Formats: sequence, C-alpha cells, structure tokens
Amino acid sequence: MTLVELVTSVAVLGVMAGGIFGSFRYGFFSLELLRENQRATQVILEKVETIRLYNWDQVNVNGFIPATFTERYDPQATTCSQGVTYTGTVVVTNCSLTSSYATNIKQLTITLSWSTRNIPHTRTLTTYIAKDGLQNYVY
Repeated sequence: MTLVELVTSVAVLGVMAGGIFGSFRYGFFSLELLRENQRATQVILEKVETIRLYNWDQVNVNGFIPATFTERYDPQATTCSQGVTYTGTVVVTNCSLTSSYATNIKQLTITLSWSTRNIPHTRTLTTYIAKDGLQNYVY
C-alpha cells in the first residue's frame, strides 16, 4: 500500500464517521422535539379539561381563570433542574357565533410557548365552553 491510498482511506472513513455522528445528533434532536411536543399537548389538554370543569359563574368572573401559567418538565431531570419551561396564556372571550345561543358559549384559547436549543415553538388550542356543559354533570 502506498501512503496516498492510506490517506485517502482515512479521509473516507473520517467523512463516513462524521455522517454517522451527524445522523445520531439529528435523531436525538428529533426525539427531543417529539417529547417536548407531546408534553406541550398534555399541558394544554390538562388546562382545558380543568377549565371545562368550572361552573358557568366561575368562567365569567374576571381573574378566576389565570391569564398566564408556567409548567416545567423533563422526565430525566433532578428535582433542582426540571428542564424545559412551558409558558402559556389563557384567553376566555365571548363567542363569535351569531346564533341565539351565542350568549351561552365562551371561546377558550390556550397558547403554549417554549424553546428548544434557542428555537422557539408555539402550540395553540381553541375550544368552546358551554353554559350547560360538562361541569353540570360533575357530582
């Protein structure tokens, strides 16, 4: 073997190793994003289901439903370092429907924001709360 062949083979192996490590890095980053997106969905649904259990008078009282909230989560973190911080806003507004029952419905919009490696992410859910909704069936 000549020295040129050896240098060429080492260069090819180096490029291949760099590609493999880059693939691992991308895979772990994708898994991290997937986990954070799933947790964001869980946080939003938890807030929505809690608010849906409030009675109609509580929904209509200004300040009863907090306008902002924060949630921290990382399943592998220690108690002192809880990882990703999700920041959310809750907006309850009158329904924009033009039907006769529009006064008995409120629109609920929950927006959640967080960042992963300085990349901002946002999720939003909009739903409705009815005067004669789920909260009337809770014993």
